[in-house]
Amino acid sequence: MPVSPEFLITALIVVLVPGTGVVYTVAVGLGQGRLASVAAAAGCTLGIVPHLAASALGLAAILHASAVLFQALKYAGAAYLVYLAWQTLRDRGPVTFRARAGNTSAARIIRTGILVNILNPKLSIFFLAFLPQFIAAEREGVVGQMLALSAVFMAMTLAVFIIYGVLAAQVRQKVLESTRLMAWMRATAAAAFGALGARLALSGN
Repeated sequence: MPVSPEFLITALIVVLVPGTGVVYTVAVGLGQGRLASVAAAAGCTLGIVPHLAASALGLAAILHASAVLFQALKYAGAAYLVYLAWQTLRDRGPVTFRARAGNTSAARIIRTGILVNILNPKLSIFFLAFLPQFIAAEREGVVGQMLALSAVFMAMTLAVFIIYGVLAAQVRQKVLESTRLMAWMRATAAAAFGALGARLALSGN
């Protein structure tokens, strides 16, 4: 199925806009280096799958219609981001800022990236409103079209996040010897996670 230029441009803009996934990937890149940032990007990309599946199956519409379910998932996501901020500040979570890279296993980094995106209910609502605009309803295989567009979107997400993370890792090499600067980056990353969690909790439907 040919992908329209409009979809590619719109999807790229959406992926480039910093959100929780970008903040997480950049923080991991700054704290632990290039390979860890790639793992973070992979985890965040995999975290999109449940939202895409929910949109394809119509579950996102149910989530949007149920204020209780939406609020429950939203607060769970906000709480997890605050927890991640606390763990980052203590330098004991999946996002660490130390002189030696490889402090956290790739599996843990990926798992955290998946949770970061799964616990954001607005992603399901976004895909419910976003993908249908680029699907030709008059053609057969609507689900197939949605899956194809979703695959393109995920590939773009992975590529852009890896670029973000690798660039952050390059910056890390220049500040690795500065204990004060590493501590500042740790506090900044923790504050970013906390702010994102507060924004999610206080945002409307």
